[in-house]
Amino acid sequence: MNLPPAPIRWRPVAIPFLVAVLVLATISPSIAIYCDEDDCYDLLGVTQSANASEIKKAYYKLSLKYHPDKNPDPESRKLFVKIANAYEILKDEATREQYDYAIAHPEEVFYNTARYYRAYYGHKTDPRAVLVGLLLILSGFQYLNQSTRYNQAVAMVKKTPAYKNRLKALELERSGGNTNKKKSQKNADKKIVEDLSNELELQITGAEKPSLWKLLGVRFVLLPYTLGKMLLWTGCWFWRYKVKKCAYSLEDASYLTRRSLGIPDDRWRNIDEATKEDLVLRRLWEKSNLERYVAEMRKESKRRR
Repeated sequence: MNLPPAPIRWRPVAIPFLVAVLVLATISPSIAIYCDEDDCYDLLGVTQSANASEIKKAYYKLSLKYHPDKNPDPESRKLFVKIANAYEILKDEATREQYDYAIAHPEEVFYNTARYYRAYYGHKTDPRAVLVGLLLILSGFQYLNQSTRYNQAVAMVKKTPAYKNRLKALELERSGGNTNKKKSQKNADKKIVEDLSNELELQITGAEKPSLWKLLGVRFVLLPYTLGKMLLWTGCWFWRYKVKKCAYSLEDASYLTRRSLGIPDDRWRNIDEATKEDLVLRRLWEKSNLERYVAEMRKESKRRR
């Protein structure tokens, strides 16, 4: 069963463009989109083989003759506009190359027209500016998200009984066991509570305090420095522990232990020193020691159940 062809639906945006193309095609398709019915080279009085210096010299010579400030004749003004347009096209290597291609291939009307409009009316925003703007926007959202999560987490912690008890204990410790409830001390008490609250605001796992150094934009700017520092650190590590076979320092042994256990840096800092020292002495970066430690932890977990 043969179906009738579907009707063609013209988009409103495409209609002006097609009309312009049809109008230009009735004139001289190759050059009309650049210098109307004229030839850009003829307007400047140069040949197609002229170099950039000759084109520039011809333009300045004609501008002295037809510039509105030099020649008040209205026809000279119109001619100068055409000359200036021709110079704008031919002075740039990219647009001149497109114009030369249009002259050599007059049958490719649609292709030449699309190149012309893309070159002169296309979006010309610098990609670097777009990248900087994108990084700023993402960094702003990142900081806002981190700040919101941190403030919500701190607010929840402050509502817990453990936090309130710790706050009271710290206040008693500062006041020597005496609490003054006089009205004259009301402002001072608020200041003490605020100071104590700031002291008790610990880093919360999963909702760390926002930091400018952790923002995406700052990290991108510091990327060359970060890569250089990482390469230098890797080289020193290889020389010290692979070539010279030195014993691991406490800091490097802690790093190896933390990496073997998969513990983030912020959680590692919150572990008490005795536990850290015990973990480091176990040399968990060695596979056999790590497997033994994991087996012990599993047994301990089953025993507690």
